[in-house]
Parts: sequence; C-alpha cells; structure tokens
Amino acid sequence: MKKGFMVVFDGSNGAGKTTVIQSIEKYLISKGVDVLLTREPGGTPIGEKIRDVILDPKTPEMSFMTELMLFGAGRAQHIQEKIIPALSAGKVVISDRFDAATFSFQHYARGIDIDTITKINDLALNGFSPHMNIILDLDPAEGLKRVQSRGEGLDRLEDEKADFLIRARNGYLKQAEQSPEKFEVVDAAQSKEKVLSDVINIIDVLLSQQQEKHS
Repeated sequence: MKKGFMVVFDGSNGAGKTTVIQSIEKYLISKGVDVLLTREPGGTPIGEKIRDVILDPKTPEMSFMTELMLFGAGRAQHIQEKIIPALSAGKVVISDRFDAATFSFQHYARGIDIDTITKINDLALNGFSPHMNIILDLDPAEGLKRVQSRGEGLDRLEDEKADFLIRARNGYLKQAEQSPEKFEVVDAAQSKEKVLSDVINIIDVLLSQQQEKHS
C-alpha cells in the first residue's frame, strides 16, 4: 500500500486558510485522492480540549512555557492518534497549522529560546515531519481586518499586539527562506482565484512526486 503525504497550511490569521483548505479538499477528491482534514491545536479529542485552553482569551496569565508545552502535548497526541494512521492508509493529510506555527509564534514572536522549542517539538514529532508547508502570506493588519469583518471574536493569540503578529509573520518567512525544500510561500493578498491557482500548482507537483516514488 502506498503511503500518503502531509501538507500544512499556515500563515497569518485571516489569510484565507479555511477557504483554501476546503477548495483543495474538493480538488483532491475529484482526483480520487482520499483526504483527511485536521488542525492544530486540536485534531483529536484530547487536542481539542488543549486547544480550548490555549486559545481561551480569558487566560492572559498563561506563561509562555506553559503555552509551548501545551502545543507540544497536543502535537504528540495528534501525530500518534491521527496523522500516522492516516498516512499509513495512503491518505493525504491536510492540516490547518502545525509545527512551523510553534516556531513562528513561540520563538520569533514570543522570544523563547529556539533550542528549547526544538527540544519540545522534537519530542512531540518523534522523527516525523510534514512533507510541505504552504504559507499563505498576508500583512497581519489586513488579516485582522478580515477576521473582524467576519464578526468573530478574537482568540488569545489573535488578540496580541500588532508587533507580535508582525514578528510571527516574519518567522514564517524566515523558515521558508531557511528550508525552501519544505516551504512554499503564496501571496494571500492576491485574488482568491489566483491564490487557489498557485496552491493547486504546488499540490500538483506533490502529487506527481508521490506518483513517481510509487511507480
């Protein structure tokens, strides 16, 4: 049985991840691909409870280290319970955020030492790594306008100051620069049609590479 692969969609809040993910799911299904959608924090019953704790705007007193370890705990459960079994079954796993977000938010934005983050993330990953991270890049100020225009309340991370969100965005771009084989950056300020077209081109390359591996 051929193994599947995992694609992560990440970037600024309001960049259109949900819309793109739903469109890509339909695209892959139309090609006969078995798809699993998931998210972080969350993805499992335990992970969703952890998500509620992490994103609760009523807990501003949460320490940075507590936040980091909660992300790690949820990721460890996510990988073992959901991601590995899906990949082993030949599915394409699409996740709304994954470990690139931890480095962007907890290291570049929060300022936690990168070695500490790497240690906790490595424990959670246990040797696993997603196949591709697609970063939907957008000015955080524009992203915040989009979120607010939907009439939704802000979670604990969305409600951070503008400079925090800018540092997080720069963190994604730095990761993409450092690991171009693992990251693709798409300009999310483009029209929805152009963003989706750019993403489909990336997905098509991944599908082609996977077919070559198993041909």
